[in-house]
Amino acid sequence: MSYATDPRVDTYIDALPGWQQAICREVRDLVHAADPEVEETIKRTRQPYFVLQGNVCALLAAKDHVNVFLYDGAIVPDPEGIITGGHDNKTARTVAVKRGETINVGALTAMFRQIIANNRAGGWRKLKAT
Repeated sequence: MSYATDPRVDTYIDALPGWQQAICREVRDLVHAADPEVEETIKRTRQPYFVLQGNVCALLAAKDHVNVFLYDGAIVPDPEGIITGGHDNKTARTVAVKRGETINVGALTAMFRQIIANNRAGGWRKLKAT
């Protein structure tokens, strides 16, 4: 898959242990595959964000996992139960991926696509108000 990358995101990922690099690169590929217009940036001085008419997701490597923050305002369904944190959060929920775990590609991609569709429809705040 070919897409425009932000070298600052490359720097963030390249500094991680190999298993976290693999998770981050897979998530990166998935979010870009969900919509080719997704762009990469760095926010909060070092955290990779993926945006398209609003935040789609962000990555944060922790000691024993990688957090994928989904910016959906808790309105995107999670029928396969991949959300691991922030269930009642109004702005973002988390999918934590630990070493050796397999990412549920279908479920995560579906959530990315729904978040992007929501962003294009005016964002989760507007959608939640209606």
